[in-house]
Amino acid sequence: MEQFEIIVTTLFGVEAITANEIRKLGYQTTNVSDGRITFLGDLMAVCSANLWIRTGERVLIKIGEFKAFTFDELFDQTAKIKWSDWLPKDCAFPVKGFTFKSTLFSMSDCQSIIKKSVAKSLSETYKQDWFREDGATYQIEFSIIRDTVTLMIDTTGMGLHKRGYRKNSNLAPIKETLAATMAIISRFRYDGILADPFCGSGTIPIEAGLIAKNIAPGLNREFAFMQLNQFSKTLWETAKTEAMDLIKKDTKIQILASDLDPEAVALTAQNSKIAGISDIIHTSVKPISQWTIDKPDGTMICNPPYGERLLDQKECETIYKQLGTLYKSLNNWSLYAITPNENFEQIFGKFANKKRKLYNGMIKCNLYQYFPLKK
Repeated sequence: MEQFEIIVTTLFGVEAITANEIRKLGYQTTNVSDGRITFLGDLMAVCSANLWIRTGERVLIKIGEFKAFTFDELFDQTAKIKWSDWLPKDCAFPVKGFTFKSTLFSMSDCQSIIKKSVAKSLSETYKQDWFREDGATYQIEFSIIRDTVTLMIDTTGMGLHKRGYRKNSNLAPIKETLAATMAIISRFRYDGILADPFCGSGTIPIEAGLIAKNIAPGLNREFAFMQLNQFSKTLWETAKTEAMDLIKKDTKIQILASDLDPEAVALTAQNSKIAGISDIIHTSVKPISQWTIDKPDGTMICNPPYGERLLDQKECETIYKQLGTLYKSLNNWSLYAITPNENFEQIFGKFANKKRKLYNGMIKCNLYQYFPLKK
């Protein structure tokens, strides 16, 4: 198959994790920058990336890249691209994107100019001045970063975090891609114990369970590329069949998911069943103050309340103190907690072995990492 450049976008701080996922799929990355990883691949690579990448946000086919400082340059350079290599004459080709630290700062103007320029390029190939756009949708994405224009076609559709198992959620769910990132960073044991005492709708336990069972996160959903003329149904079915064969059915992990909210725990149970991993997730209703376990060598990954979203600050600080007390009582456990609270370590009662900056939505957070504490 012919190779081309593929871009996977990520949340900030996740790039290295996503790049490693791409390499594990057998592809070499050519560039890793803020919020995006580029690699060379073919149509099967697009299928595999959408199917398997746990920490990325979107998979895009790179169509062109150039510098532009004026709207005329943007129009002319876009029109030079042979868009008919990808876009059939009946397709819909909406345009969206963003600009950052660039001379061309009006997103709506750039969107309109790129749309007109693509239409001009297509009209020269297909010898028609007007397009009905009643066929498959080829979503064109653009980014203009420091005057460098990148033009892409989206192959994902709904973001990669839309796994399909979270039909319902609590008020402040963590994004699936971020939960998977935390689980990967923790290097939890697939034959051990993993716990989340603030499980909410179950995103962290479920993402960890999918990893432990080697279930591809995109196995039970549809993607935008399925509607594109270049992709055959056989290609996707082959990728899915291979993924099904790789599922580990004898995973020994025990995942403990608890919360003080009975409705949240019920959501976790419901969502884990949809995800196909209810056999390894054990739910319970209890506050952090009542959480205890006498088994050693576990991993705790959690997203405790932030204060500005669900509880007031004092209540959150009480919870952080209780979490610190619990951690000190555990035998040889590691703990990974994400929060935007800069005073978390002081309230928790112990400085983290390591911190990593991550973003939960638009909220800048730290992932506080505590390595095994032996008694």
